[in-house]
Amino acid sequence: MELRHLEYFLAVAEEAHFTRAAERLHLAQSGLSASIRALERELGAPLFVRSTRRVELTEAGRALLPEARRALAGVAAARNAVAAVQGLLRGTLRIGAEQCLCVVDLPALLSRFRSVHPGVEIRLRQTGSAHLVEEVRAARLDLAFVATAAEPPVGVALTPLATEPMMLVCHPGHRLTARDAVDWSQLEGESFVDFHADWGARQVTDRAFEAAGLRRRVALEVNDVHSLLDFVGADLGVALVPRPIAYKEHKNVRVLPLRDTPPSWRVSVALPTDGPANNPASRALLDILGECLAPPAGEPALPEPTTT
Repeated sequence: MELRHLEYFLAVAEEAHFTRAAERLHLAQSGLSASIRALERELGAPLFVRSTRRVELTEAGRALLPEARRALAGVAAARNAVAAVQGLLRGTLRIGAEQCLCVVDLPALLSRFRSVHPGVEIRLRQTGSAHLVEEVRAARLDLAFVATAAEPPVGVALTPLATEPMMLVCHPGHRLTARDAVDWSQLEGESFVDFHADWGARQVTDRAFEAAGLRRRVALEVNDVHSLLDFVGADLGVALVPRPIAYKEHKNVRVLPLRDTPPSWRVSVALPTDGPANNPASRALLDILGECLAPPAGEPALPEPTTT
């Protein structure tokens, strides 16, 4: 099996179209089709269902997809490892991050990394933590900065970076602003503004309400922090958010703590369980991150990753 056949297969699978895949690979479509047919003959199974508008994976194609990604990632890691031994660091580093994690100054971190390792191409994907963890598991990302309430799936390790309490934000004229702190029972019946279901803060809030035996209504779902604060500031609902987000500058929002023990929002680095050991660029980025987050003398360093 030739590596280029796996590269071609992956391009067609991701584009779901032979013409777009050929353009992406800078190949003639006839040559791409011939390579895919050769791979199908070698494997003894069709990999795609072809139509005039779309190309879809067969069951065999779906089985091959994650293995092809892992094989190509392994080859890239091997090349990068040899380059690292020669004193060079090159290749591509694929990073994911949920928005506004606050614990990590990602632009500053990546800027410092690039200044030290200009030969590495950085690719960044920003979306919800649940999706990012899956991208790491499927080897589509080398690492991701996430805030997830769930245990990592098999194949992913989490290294905790920080834990923050959740806090209530509401309009200054809301009935709850007369209090110094809020009980869970006082939130029942409120309309909420919240993030989409794959965001870490949303997962923490959903689990906390379930644990308290309370139902809630999410009236407005948003996909960025500033929109959430704007809607709360317009008195369209209340929200539970991590402390760093709660105290982002906004002229029309009041912040209230939760009584007793508030739920915790945990920021971590998600890595494949074979770790950054096989990816020199990942190791180099984590080394720089460790320097940025280094604890004062006498305090413990970052915890070891948690896995399943």
